[in-house]
Amino acid sequence: MNIVDELSEEVLFRGKLRCLQPRQGYRFSVDAVLLAHFIAPEPEARILDLGAGCGIVSLILSHRHPAASLVALEVQPRLAGIIRQNVAVNHLESRLTVVEGDCRKIASLIPPRSFDRVAANPPYYPTGSGRYHPETERAKARHEILGGGAEMAQAATFALKSGGRAAFVYPAARVEPLLGVLRENGLEPKRLQMVHSCPGASAELVLVEAVKDGAEGLAVLPPFFICQEKGGVYTAEMAAMFAG
Repeated sequence: MNIVDELSEEVLFRGKLRCLQPRQGYRFSVDAVLLAHFIAPEPEARILDLGAGCGIVSLILSHRHPAASLVALEVQPRLAGIIRQNVAVNHLESRLTVVEGDCRKIASLIPPRSFDRVAANPPYYPTGSGRYHPETERAKARHEILGGGAEMAQAATFALKSGGRAAFVYPAARVEPLLGVLRENGLEPKRLQMVHSCPGASAELVLVEAVKDGAEGLAVLPPFFICQEKGGVYTAEMAAMFAG
């Protein structure tokens, strides 16, 4: 089967942005969309997308910030190939570069201190949790088989200039270890927002932005709600993220 036959296409921003992704295997979810909108880079920022998957975070950032330049780093060869296709179908060759490689070996992939911003959507689940086949694309994207939050924090510190900012999306239940590994790597948390599926529900995700070599001082933002009610339609804020 041709790789084109293995892909589906999602359309965002009223048709202005196209995203190819696997029909089977890793598929992006709302966490990536939230992360891409949590970041507010300077107009001509240089942005690194760690663990880029199919490239959705980079695609959204490139659409929302047309003067920014981006590098999408992805370790899995098929997904890196899909990002290249997404670059082509959205005509982003001059602004979005794909690097195939492991963030744990980042020193061999990019120059140090060469980025203003980092976006990271790390694998969420410890390798011992749940049932999965460790060689599948989805498992490597969701479980810490090839590294997780700690490894991406180390990579972000290497990539960022002093004063640069890294944004992470992570399970809310694991916010304490995330904040710990950020600080251990010289990334001081500055903004935090809990994400709930709907009002009244416990937080499921957390968005955190940290500054390299930053001073203490954390702003906790108002909670974000994905849906108006359990099993209901998106809130106006969430719908606007998909509509652009």
